[in-house]
Amino acid sequence: MNNSNNHDERIAKMTFASVYPHYVTKVEKKGRTKEELQQVIEWLTGYDEKKLQELIENKASFEVFFQQASLNPNAQLITGVICGYRVEDIENPLTQQVRYLDKLVDELAKGRKMEKILRVA
Repeated sequence: MNNSNNHDERIAKMTFASVYPHYVTKVEKKGRTKEELQQVIEWLTGYDEKKLQELIENKASFEVFFQQASLNPNAQLITGVICGYRVEDIENPLTQQVRYLDKLVDELAKGRKMEKILRVA
């Protein structure tokens, strides 16, 4: 992983609102729905649709987005490669959380079953 502070700072300052439309486009292109995307985001962060919309309108950075989140205790079960990096090996906690979200969106877009995405035992 590019552990440079520059990379981690760039991710921290990026707004969730700037990335969210790309998530929606990615999953809808593959036949999934915005509602399924909301379910995945809510599982990871605890944010309902109203809170998510509020964060988007306020242009919350990923730093603020994850500071206010109640991260799912099973989030550490998210493993694999995203953007060329193994998520379980990412050292910066915020960068890892952002990549958790990226990985879940990727799994949704690839047609994985919701039970698998949400790490249901």
